[in-house]
Amino acid sequence: MSSLAATDDLFFARAGLDRGKVEQLVRDAAHGADDGELYLEYGQSEALSWDDGKLKSASFDTVQGFGLRAVADETFGYAHSGDLSEAAIRRAAETVRAVTAGHGGTLALPPRGTNTQLYTPDNPLPGVPFETKIELLTQIDAYARSRDPRVAQVMCSLSGSWQAVQIIRPDGSRTADLRPLVRLSINVVAKQGERMESGNAGGGGRYTYERLFDPAHWKRAVDQAVQAALTNLDAIPAPAGEMTVVLGPGWPAVMLHEAIGHGLEGDFNRKKTSAFTNLLGQRIAAPGITVVDDGTLDGRRGSLTVDDEGTPTNCTVLIEDGILKGFMQDRLNARLMGVAATGNGRRESFQHAPLPRMTNTYMRNGTHTPEEVISSVKRGVYATNFGGGQVDIVSGKYVFAATEAWLIENGKVTAPLKGATLIGNGPQDLKKISMVANDMALDDGVGVCGKAGQGVPVGTGQPTLRMDGITVGGTAA
Repeated sequence: MSSLAATDDLFFARAGLDRGKVEQLVRDAAHGADDGELYLEYGQSEALSWDDGKLKSASFDTVQGFGLRAVADETFGYAHSGDLSEAAIRRAAETVRAVTAGHGGTLALPPRGTNTQLYTPDNPLPGVPFETKIELLTQIDAYARSRDPRVAQVMCSLSGSWQAVQIIRPDGSRTADLRPLVRLSINVVAKQGERMESGNAGGGGRYTYERLFDPAHWKRAVDQAVQAALTNLDAIPAPAGEMTVVLGPGWPAVMLHEAIGHGLEGDFNRKKTSAFTNLLGQRIAAPGITVVDDGTLDGRRGSLTVDDEGTPTNCTVLIEDGILKGFMQDRLNARLMGVAATGNGRRESFQHAPLPRMTNTYMRNGTHTPEEVISSVKRGVYATNFGGGQVDIVSGKYVFAATEAWLIENGKVTAPLKGATLIGNGPQDLKKISMVANDMALDDGVGVCGKAGQGVPVGTGQPTLRMDGITVGGTAA
């Protein structure tokens, strides 16, 4: 069954909506508007949490609702409800059409269609019995504790969701998508004497549970978490000062995501509040630096067949060989900036209006080997995992805490470090990248991005890279 047929069954056959009447309400709501859509959503989600040798919590949730939007110039009216009824949509239409009073706009053309399907339409939740899910968490706990007697605590969680959406535009065009998403998270605490340290790992993507249940998959994640915790037991205080920093491949690109990714979203640049405003076509990074946002990667956590406005996702080049080439766009900001939408209009749920957001944002390969990058550093920090951080979109200033880092001495990775914090300015530090390796990797599928109170799943990635003259906050001289 196609996505459109499946969502027709959900929203019209089962929910009892009359498709013809609903389409007329959408046309009425967008009369005189520049753009608009009705976003229908049905979703299921579950989460199981394991801690201290037992199941700590288990939840299951079902949601459904709609969001109706009418856009006039840069203003929009938005109304939503969990009541999927003609009466509720009619009330929403009466509300949002107020924004178009006296406007007289011309409706933008609908997004182009696509026959691409980037992930299975199957719902992962009923595919594996509840008892089997509990057994997996039990096995993870036992395996982690068997790896080393210093493992004192194991926390893990398994979550999955399935989202069905249909987007109806005022011209009658319709787009649908069925979106699975699963995730496994593992946190291990190791204790040696009075010292306790933690390590984490996990992964997921837009597929069903079977991949996560593969012992080769979850045992590798457990091994990573245990090794990180044990390594941190031996960590020494991180040095402080300005020095060379090497970022490892994969998840360390979360710094790229935060420090420059948000600044390359269309709304911030249209409103001239981004550190990259008015720099299109100019050099903003060192030669050899190419960054893309790609929502078309099969099965990835940040991928979407179509975004939440119905636009097919793209591989959008943001920076090419150090030159700023473009921004991530939803329909509203693209229209106002006179460019094409890039398939980056995303929303957390039917309760939220779409915004330009990242999908899978990553830096492409360079020409060096990772060994060459590390061996080139006389003294510096090698960071391979990050926790929390803060970024100011306007100034580009950031602070990021490394959860796994090592000291580099005379071209060799030596002692593990504790308490390393990177402090800098994203736009400025792009020009401090002096070497890029050829080992680009995407993260394991755990990213969640927040913006304007909305959280959406994302991916990130990069190869090993060297940055010179970065401020490191530590606890040692």
